[in-house]
Amino acid sequence: MLFMKKTKNNAPTAPSVGAVNSEAKVEVPLSLAAQILEYGKIIALSVILALLIRSFVIQAFHIPSGSMIPTFLVGDRVLVNKFSYGIRNPFTNKIWIKVGSPQRGDVVVFKYPDKPDTDFVKRVIGLPGEKVEIVASQVYVNDLPIPDPHAYFIQTELPNLYRNFGPIVVPQDSYFMMGDNRDQSNDSRAWGSVDFSLMRGKAWRIYWSWIPEEGVPFLQRLRYQRLGQKVE
Repeated sequence: MLFMKKTKNNAPTAPSVGAVNSEAKVEVPLSLAAQILEYGKIIALSVILALLIRSFVIQAFHIPSGSMIPTFLVGDRVLVNKFSYGIRNPFTNKIWIKVGSPQRGDVVVFKYPDKPDTDFVKRVIGLPGEKVEIVASQVYVNDLPIPDPHAYFIQTELPNLYRNFGPIVVPQDSYFMMGDNRDQSNDSRAWGSVDFSLMRGKAWRIYWSWIPEEGVPFLQRLRYQRLGQKVE
């Protein structure tokens, strides 16, 4: 409760400002230069965080070809978990801390051995030290047929040389990679196994899918049913 102070003639006087709120402060607006500096700090921090996430955790990749049909379609955009197999130097791709190893069936993004500045995406078929052979489209590992539910074949009148391959033994620290679209995939059958040092990460989810053909009506180009689909 606020009491009015009386003078000697009993006339009340108004309370002083300090008596009402002795801690009242007046905020001084930031100058234009100070505001620009604050926004610059926020933008710089956001860029640094984005680069760290892209370098060590998650990176987006675009699917430009049909070598992984039907798992990936041309125009899919995929998030890749770069932490799947370890923490790498973002400039040299050299492993710093190994977390795990690719397993048969993993869909992996890696640097193309013949052109390391190009990224490829394929499925792991053969592990280090294993014997891999393909006979009439059936994949054999260590002379035993393996389940291959993701393999996709386009029937043609001409024989496909890729349907018979090997045998070969996968080198140590390397992996035999094949595209799911077996008749139209440039993979380990053509250029050999992929060294672990070239691995970028394991494909995780499709975050965007867009039909690239210009003839398709604009509103029908988004493959909405593929958005968020987990890569199997």
